[in-house]
Amino acid sequence: MPEATVIPLEPRDGRDARARRAEKAANRPEPVTPEPPTTEPAEWERKVAGALAFLRRRFTGDYEIDDFGFDADLTDHVLLPPLRPLYNKWFRVETRGLDNVPDTGGALIVANHSGTIPVDALMTTLALLDHHPAHRHLRLLGADLVFTLPIVAPIARKGGNTLACNADAERLLNAGNLVGVFPEGFKGIGKPFSERYKLQRFGRGGFVSAALRTGTPIIPCSIVGAEEIYPMVGNAKTLARLLGMPYLPVTPLFPWLGPIGAVPLPSKWIIEFGEPIETKDLGGPAAAEDPMLVFNLTDQVRETIQSTLYTLLMQRRSVFF
Repeated sequence: MPEATVIPLEPRDGRDARARRAEKAANRPEPVTPEPPTTEPAEWERKVAGALAFLRRRFTGDYEIDDFGFDADLTDHVLLPPLRPLYNKWFRVETRGLDNVPDTGGALIVANHSGTIPVDALMTTLALLDHHPAHRHLRLLGADLVFTLPIVAPIARKGGNTLACNADAERLLNAGNLVGVFPEGFKGIGKPFSERYKLQRFGRGGFVSAALRTGTPIIPCSIVGAEEIYPMVGNAKTLARLLGMPYLPVTPLFPWLGPIGAVPLPSKWIIEFGEPIETKDLGGPAAAEDPMLVFNLTDQVRETIQSTLYTLLMQRRSVFF
């Protein structure tokens, strides 16, 4: 007869069934308890709530307008929000030196001007409101033409802009505001593309006189990127005179492509706020009557901005990146 095959039995570990069941239960993974649903409102709910709160303030009159016509509530919730996609996504603005801008008190921001239309002033305003630790409003000093245009003038007033004159500048500085001035004026934004990043004349130094009289610091501001949004290759001077404008730009895209040509090119922007130039110890209001001191300070600010522009241009990888 053939021998039977013997199958060895597994050795028993000496524990009873109860112990083995307890061990299995101990090694079983803990059940995952689902997290309770979040109670935070969705983004769209916050936007709707903010819009309703804004409308309630407008209907009830629960907002303030200062002596210059500045409506901070309207500016923060209506005028500036449409510009944020340009700042964040289109121009990808990089802001430097915000710690040089004081959290409180008056200061004069002096910047180069370019870009065919003053988009640089709007981007600088957003930089200070959105990214400065104190979220400060910039009160811009504008040219006379701005306040003669039918639609632009009231919007400019509501947005905190006022006439570029020493009297208004000094009132704003004495009240503790940040004041922005672009001394090149139309000569800066209307210069041809071949002269990009070459500062034009800074006028007679009126902004320096305002700073001296109020004892407020002057903060040089250098802006790279605005020169390329509308490369100005020509100027329709005859038509500009007929329309009462300082210039009428001709770019590679405008007016040839119509409204599409008015879309700014997506250049890469850098805005740098330089170290403050203190004026409070230079003699006060009497110093503002010293033409040599005013000229030297004006030239110092201009040279600081110009040298910073050259430095930023070397640091920028390309026009669009």
